[in-house]
Amino acid sequence: MNSPRAAFIPGLELSRILYEEAVRPVLDHAYPGLRYAAARVGSGSEVLGFDTARSADHEWGPRLNLFLTPGEAAEHGADLRRLLAERLPKHIRGWPTHFRHHDPEDPIGQMELTQGAVNHRVSVDDLGDWLGTQLGVAATAVTATAEPSVRDWLAMPQQRLAEVTGGAVFHDGLGSLDAARARLAWYPDQVWRYLLACQWQRISQEEAFVGRCAEAGDALGSAVVAGRLVRDLMRLCLLLERTYAPYGKWLGSAFGRLTVAGELTPSLAGALAATEYPERERHLCDAYEYVAALQNATGLAEPVDPARRPYHDRPFLVLHAERLARAVAATVTDPGLRGLPLTGGVDQWADSTDFLGLSGPRRAAVEAIDAVARTRSRPA
Repeated sequence: MNSPRAAFIPGLELSRILYEEAVRPVLDHAYPGLRYAAARVGSGSEVLGFDTARSADHEWGPRLNLFLTPGEAAEHGADLRRLLAERLPKHIRGWPTHFRHHDPEDPIGQMELTQGAVNHRVSVDDLGDWLGTQLGVAATAVTATAEPSVRDWLAMPQQRLAEVTGGAVFHDGLGSLDAARARLAWYPDQVWRYLLACQWQRISQEEAFVGRCAEAGDALGSAVVAGRLVRDLMRLCLLLERTYAPYGKWLGSAFGRLTVAGELTPSLAGALAATEYPERERHLCDAYEYVAALQNATGLAEPVDPARRPYHDRPFLVLHAERLARAVAATVTDPGLRGLPLTGGVDQWADSTDFLGLSGPRRAAVEAIDAVARTRSRPA
């Protein structure tokens, strides 16, 4: 456990202190001239800047990523890990550098003071291998000068992209970590437009269901659909502000940092809090109109009238979001995207954390959608 006197320090700051005061002196003494990068990236609430004192109960603390060239990772990696276990201080600013696994079958570690060697959280990896594993693409797709392919982008979950491009780099002696992060900082323009069109299409698929459920006497179903639409609108706003959407735990926190959050949150919260359909519909339509106006203001596509309107002959007010989906899709000229259905990136149609953690199935699913689209586009 951490010292009772230890005051909470944001995890990225703690990682910086660990590097500058403990890890760098060991490297300078034992491996002078070693080319490496030191950062805090990957999983962890601190990488996204959302950690609090609560985060300290597991897998939080003095943590660091060290990246070496492939040859030096293979030659020195194991020895370097052992050396750090022997030479790291027992704590940094009162926070233990030793992590104990309390359950042999559970890899989650908790900080604990130790008298022996430190079971530290300083990873040592080949940068290319780490990026390839983290994102589920070939290492060359993210370490070479060329952009990742369209299929690469669609198969990379936004949470993983946020983990690679977030956090902090304390030293880049390789010169390639900063370059890779810059390359992955946001989608290429054509991929971005396609994903925006797909997000509008998602909204169009369910916006009329809020009223239909209520009309059928299914108040719970109406509320559930409204919640899904609120989530999709939040993710759409993150796309519009060029911010990767994190997974569910941090979605609201990430949305709250957007410039639109102050004006849009009352409508979204009102839709979730409403107990009667008319109020729920009013708040949702206010949100639809606001976000549609944001889309128009980008100038990415021909403007679309953002006003609410009836759903065909039924007494439900909607946006008919497919109008915005079509407008943005019309600006997608990349041949690798233009023929695809408006399904989008992998985490626009799948939100299982377990599935999104499986790079092979993610890529296979994206390739399957592409194959179906190509088959349909062939002349008879």
